[in-house]
Amino acid sequence: MIASDPGVLGGKPVIAGTRISVQLVLEKLADGWSIDDLLDDYPQLSREQVDAALAYAARRMGSQAATS
Repeated sequence: MIASDPGVLGGKPVIAGTRISVQLVLEKLADGWSIDDLLDDYPQLSREQVDAALAYAARRMGSQAATS
């Protein structure tokens, strides 16, 4: 559900089929938005896609910790 394409947002990880970046999802949640808030403001998103963005970020953080 997460894709990276150099032609979309400069290759940033995005929700597949959208131009909504994983970073945007994380920033909104960090700013206090709920998942329901995200779904209301971005109706093209599903709860499963938000969960996929969170899982992607967790995996990336885990891989970075392993290389530090």
